[in-house]
Amino acid sequence: MMELVLSLAIGILAASGTWLILRPRTFQVIIGLCLLSYAVNLFIFSMGRLTVGRPPIMPKGGFVNPDAYADPLPQALVLTAIVISFATTALFLVVMMASRGLTGTDHVDGQEREP
Repeated sequence: MMELVLSLAIGILAASGTWLILRPRTFQVIIGLCLLSYAVNLFIFSMGRLTVGRPPIMPKGGFVNPDAYADPLPQALVLTAIVISFATTALFLVVMMASRGLTGTDHVDGQEREP
């Protein structure tokens, strides 16, 4: 059941992010990129096996059953991806504000559509 909920969440985030990336306003594009990065982060995180209440690190010595532990590599990758996506979003916002100041519009191609 947990796998179904997580896969639905990833699908909804990816679809919403893709739809927003295709919108004509820069703010919508940035929000779409954020949603898409959240979907990718959840996907990477789910690759480390969905376990609840299990430690990510195995103790030293002797035989250890790896099924009793979570995989720490996807957790570390997602943590790094969160930091990088935060910095990238901040950069996109600065570029968007500069573009808005130069062109006077927040349209992606710099021109408003004629009604």
